[in-house]
This record gives sequence, structure tokens and C-alpha cells, in this order.
Amino acid sequence: MSGFNRQADDFARGARAILAYPDIGAGGGRGADARLDEAAGLAAAIGIDVRDRIALRLRAPKAATLFGSGQVEQIATLARMAEAELVIVDGAVTPIQQRNLEKAFSAKVIDRTGLILEIFGERAATAEGRLQVELAHLDYQAGRLVRSWTHLERQRGGFGFLGGPGETQIEADRRLIRDRMARLRRELETVARTRGLHRDRRQRAPWPVIALVGYTNAGKSTLFNRMTGADVMAQDLLFATLDPTMRQITLPGIDKAILSDTVGFVSDLPTQLVAAFRATLEEVISADLIVHVRDLSHPDSDAQAADVERVLTEIGAGGEGGAPRIEAWNKIDLLAPEQAEALANIAARRDDVVLVSALTGAGVDALRATASTRLTAANRVRHVDLDSADGAALAWLHAHGEVLASTASDTRVHVDVRLSDADWHRFNARRAGRTTAQAS
Repeated sequence: MSGFNRQADDFARGARAILAYPDIGAGGGRGADARLDEAAGLAAAIGIDVRDRIALRLRAPKAATLFGSGQVEQIATLARMAEAELVIVDGAVTPIQQRNLEKAFSAKVIDRTGLILEIFGERAATAEGRLQVELAHLDYQAGRLVRSWTHLERQRGGFGFLGGPGETQIEADRRLIRDRMARLRRELETVARTRGLHRDRRQRAPWPVIALVGYTNAGKSTLFNRMTGADVMAQDLLFATLDPTMRQITLPGIDKAILSDTVGFVSDLPTQLVAAFRATLEEVISADLIVHVRDLSHPDSDAQAADVERVLTEIGAGGEGGAPRIEAWNKIDLLAPEQAEALANIAARRDDVVLVSALTGAGVDALRATASTRLTAANRVRHVDLDSADGAALAWLHAHGEVLASTASDTRVHVDVRLSDADWHRFNARRAGRTTAQAS
């Protein structure tokens, strides 16, 4: 990492900040305190020291400063008292508003999108993740060149929202951003094609794919580790996981399945990130089963679930065309006994809900059984005519379906087998692949 980036990262990690929430009645079902708590958690995820916080009710956003003049002075006073180097606005701030607020506060200003992108910039671990984050970051910055991008032509390890060197040569910087974004999109298209080939290969394989989705910090990675025996990063941090991870698991009646841990969602997830991470999120779209992991100990669990549903719909994984869905109501170990009992009564009346504690393992076996039931729910009886010499195909049907009857003649074997639509597709793709291979 260059000296410039190290300085930017150090500044971000040790920055003294205050947090301001512009309350315009669009908190996604959350109160101002809940929004401030979540924003403070986002800041803590990259080590920012939030010294104070304030929620200010807005009748109408001001074009120049977002907040009213009196509110701007309130925030400026808090910033001076806290000796803040940074003001985080938990909302959308236009480039003009950002510039005017920085002058008024004598401090750097970032909005919610900038803060989330900063976290992603620090956490992305794979080459694909870094490409996605950089593209999202450049898309965001393209319209708000309030700091210099004079070194964009050099490869950089970080993104530097919080530590730019100055404000110069904006037109040249815009050209550099456009050129860099075009290169990144080409690279990501290559990644998407490769990922698509891998997905096609998995579709031909006899293994269903289960995607864990949920709000950030809902416990997806802890559940993933519990079900797979892996050691994916699982901490009490927002966005602890960015890069998708896949592992093989066993379910009742299913010898092999693939479990995928995905990036957590959040309210007001930047559209730049949804677009940049679309190739990764396609793993969710193509999954055979989606497990929505919910933190039932969180006071805003319902609002968080609604946010997840919105993102799933946006990427094409929601609605009637989406994969079957079950909910894992997680962190029951944190609930009072009467709360846990009430939730258990609700879950007992539904076939798509399982109460679990990823931390203790409670309910995980029930989740495995429910996942297996859902994956095999669409099984139908198929009538298959095989060459009697094709023992591999017959073994495949026995391994991945329920063979109800088998009648053999000298050259043919007629099999009645119960298979899901997904396994039926895989079986036919496998046969087509074998035919192509023999022909070539």
C-alpha cells in the first residue's frame, strides 16, 4: 500500500466524528434512534470514533445545505466541541451540499453511501470484490469531484474517501474516472462470464445450491460455519463478509449440497453497489433454495426483513419467479424465555420458518431437515428409458432420486424415479453432455 493510502486508512480508522441524521420520515420503518445506532455501527466497522450524534427533523431538504441554517449551526457547534475531523450524514448528500457543509463545519463530510462504500473498500478481499468496490466507488465519485483524483492512473490499494489531497484538475480527473470505469466494466464482464460458466457446470452437477441471505450482522457467516465446519470471518461487525464463499454440506436425504454465504444487505444499500455486485448476487438468483437469516433479537427485525426483500426483488430473486424461500430466525439464545416461546408458537404454524441459534447450534438440525424438504418438495415421478449399458446414469438416478420401479430388457432399462425439476434438468444436461462427448 502506498504512503498516501496508509495515511488515508489511518485517518479513517482513528477519525473523530459526529453523526447527523436528517429525519425526513423515510427511515424504512425505523425511528431516529435506531437509524443513529445503525449508522454508528457502520462507522465503528472501520474504526471511526463517533463522539456525538444528533437527529434533526426536516420539513423539506434545503438544496444548498440539506439542513436548515439553524440546524447547520447546531451540527457545527457539536463538531467544534467534539474536535471532529469528520461529519457523517446518515442520508443522501449531493455534491453541492457536501461542499457547502464542509465549509460550514470545517470538517470533511461523507454521506451514508460514502460510508458504506468506505467499508466495502476496506473489506473486499478477492480480486473480484476489489474490482466491484472500485467500480461502485468511481461511479459514486464521478458526480462529486470535491477532492483531487490526480493519481488515478496509478494502481491504489484503497479508495480514500476520507483523505483526499486537494481539489484540482477536475476535467482531467473526470476523464480518468470514465476511462477507469470502462476498464473495470470490461474486467467484470469477463469475471461474470467465468462465473456463469462455473454456474452452468454446477447446474450439470447433481448438487443443489442453497444461498444464505440476510441483513448485515444477522449471523449468516456464523450459521455458515456451523453448517459447514468452515471458519469464514464471523464477527459482531456490519459487513464482516463481502466475498461469497461456498462449501459442500450434507442434508437429510441429500448426499451433497452447496451452501453459499453472501454479502449482507442494509437499508438504503447504495445503488452503485447493487449494480457492481450484480455478478456476485447472481449466485442468489440461480440458487435452488434461499435461506433468509433474520436476527430476531434485533428491535428492527421486521424492517430489516423488508429491506432484504426489496434488494432480492431488485436483483430478480424475489417474487413468484424466485427460488423457494425459508427463514432462519436466528439468535434465539439472546431472547427472553417468554419471547422465544411466543416465536416458537408462531413458527410452529408455518412450514417456512425455523428457530435457530447459529452460535449454540440449537435448531440447526431442524433447519437442515426443512431445507431438504423444500429442495425435494417439487419432486415428480419421471419415466426414464436408458441403455442397459449405461450403469452410470442408473447409479446417478439412485443417488439423487427415489427410484420407484425398474424394468430391464436385453438392451433397455425403464426406470420410474421421483426427481425435482432441478435434478431432472441436471440429469438431462448430463446426458446431453455425454452424447456430445461421444459424438466428438
